[in-house]
Amino acid sequence: MSLRRPAGAGRRNFLKGALAAGAANAIATTAMGQQAASTGGDDRAYWLEVVRRVSHPVLEAVGQGELRARMPVEAASGVQQERRKSTHLEAFGRLVAGIAPWLETSVVGKEAALQATYREWTRKGIQYGTDPQSADYMNFGMTPQSVVDAAFLVLGILRAPKQLWEPLDSSTKENVVKALEATRTVLPGQSNWLLFSAMVEAGLCFMGRPWDAMRVDYALQMHKEWYVGDGTYGDGRNFHWDYYNSFVIQPMLMKVLETVPARSAMWTALKPVVFERSQRYAAIQERMISPEGTFPAIGRSLTYRFGAFHLLSDVSLRRELPEGVTPEQVRCALTAVMRRMIERPGTFDAQGWLMIGFVGHQPGLGETYISTGSLYLCSAAWLPLGLPASDRFWSGAPQPWTEVKIWSGEDMKTDHALTA
Repeated sequence: MSLRRPAGAGRRNFLKGALAAGAANAIATTAMGQQAASTGGDDRAYWLEVVRRVSHPVLEAVGQGELRARMPVEAASGVQQERRKSTHLEAFGRLVAGIAPWLETSVVGKEAALQATYREWTRKGIQYGTDPQSADYMNFGMTPQSVVDAAFLVLGILRAPKQLWEPLDSSTKENVVKALEATRTVLPGQSNWLLFSAMVEAGLCFMGRPWDAMRVDYALQMHKEWYVGDGTYGDGRNFHWDYYNSFVIQPMLMKVLETVPARSAMWTALKPVVFERSQRYAAIQERMISPEGTFPAIGRSLTYRFGAFHLLSDVSLRRELPEGVTPEQVRCALTAVMRRMIERPGTFDAQGWLMIGFVGHQPGLGETYISTGSLYLCSAAWLPLGLPASDRFWSGAPQPWTEVKIWSGEDMKTDHALTA
């Protein structure tokens, strides 16, 4: 059988398809070319520049008690005033959760100077943000949203206790405790929100204050029931095609279980199971990154951008990546994703604040609960900066990630579900 050149409209469609395929191949070649040319040191320097670009407006403002005065509030039409009640805590709590491991680790050189500044500004932000007499008080307990971002703030403190808890003066520590207790007025829904309440209680436990084991137990029991298989939990009774297993569920399950003392045999038995499932989900996440450094735009809260890889980054920080997934390939994959997203025009406004979007400025992708502060959950991808520059994650030579290997024709082992 011979192949004939398409005629008329068919030929035009054929040419369009060929051009599109050529463009896709060019993008893939560029992405891999950048990675092949970059050392681990180059990648770390790039990540730190991303940290600086995203974090600096928030931390500089909050460090001077002026976050409310400086931060713009972008939100869906008709909800801007309501979002103003919670968006500042969102920006700060989420950002702290992501940069905390880096703030906690020991670094040298220019990196150390930036880190010292950000440590100080973050501690000041905790002071001003939890003081009811401050102009920058962050309205703990005023809205349901406050329990969400109090939980992210706790997550950050637990990831950097030597920098974000121990140096605080007694008055600030007392204000933090009162702020967390104020969120107990929020009744969480039957979803991942149960883990926000559990995380707040884990924080109070860590701080040596009375904590509610029942709130923790209920969250653990329900997520045990909501497990749907192959390393994945439902968000409530049903499975959702989104990234909430990574945004919230699995990182918070792990941190709660390793923070509170076991109050039942179920908690003890659940801990290794949760960690095993997190490894499987991390493997799935790594496979979702295409050769071009993109990933599926599926589900809600896409405007958290590369924060979708919170879980993969968490497992990398813990040095517990699954078999067949190396730290080097995760570094290269996440770097490619960050480059594709952060460099897009429209990501930042003229003053350097994040704008709503997945790739650039796409306000139509912002649900009614999304505002400027929400976007700073992208910081969750930066957790491996908590590993020293000498760690294999940063010092190893560049390696192609799974989808690059497969789509280049490399022979690979088969992928199998977690059946336990």
